Amino acid sequence: MSDTKEEWIEELLRGDEEGRKMTEKQSRIVQAAIEVFAEKGYAASSTNEIAQRAGVAEGTIFRHYKTKKELLLGIVAPAMTKLITPFVLRGFNNVLDSEYDSYDQVLRAMIENRIEFLRKNRNVLKILMQEIPFHPEMQERFQREVLGVVLERLKRIVAKFQTNGHMAELPSATVVRLSISAIMGYIAVRTFYGEREDAVWDDEREREDTIAFVMRGLGLTR
Repeated sequence: MSDTKEEWIEELLRGDEEGRKMTEKQSRIVQAAIEVFAEKGYAASSTNEIAQRAGVAEGTIFRHYKTKKELLLGIVAPAMTKLITPFVLRGFNNVLDSEYDSYDQVLRAMIENRIEFLRKNRNVLKILMQEIPFHPEMQERFQREVLGVVLERLKRIVAKFQTNGHMAELPSATVVRLSISAIMGYIAVRTFYGEREDAVWDDEREREDTIAFVMRGLGLTR
């Protein structure tokens, strides 16, 4: 089991929403489950493998979590409620609250901020991306507690540019959706391809081309 913990994992292991601290064995189980779920995905993971990596008997897992699904939700639900939303906003507040002269400055700030966030929280984000499409309860929680909060803030930024006459009168939700789709596409390819040693990747050009693509699509100039 890895000795390196992402920041959100350290907070998760400190205790639950009622302030109850995890036992040493429970902490090892959760950390091992995060690694296995991130590496293999929920469906291909087994509680036996998680137990082996945690250095505990498989029965110990079921004393804390009745099923593998409960173990997954025991990681993801508090991660979204207690950690991911605060971390998203903690790192994103400077972007959302800053003043910008043009929309391309907003896009560039979002890209740089999210690359840093992904670097620090890769495992939990990988689990979320892999599992949310298959678990309706996770989808609902993610939309309510993460997307809903961030999208409302971004729509206000777009509305300000529109009020000042600096942006076409598209629905603000549409502008945000198109912008985030392009940004996340760039970040995903950069993360899973561009960072490989054998990759042919000009990061500065890819970033600027992504920003230019969004700006042209919105009918804006830089």
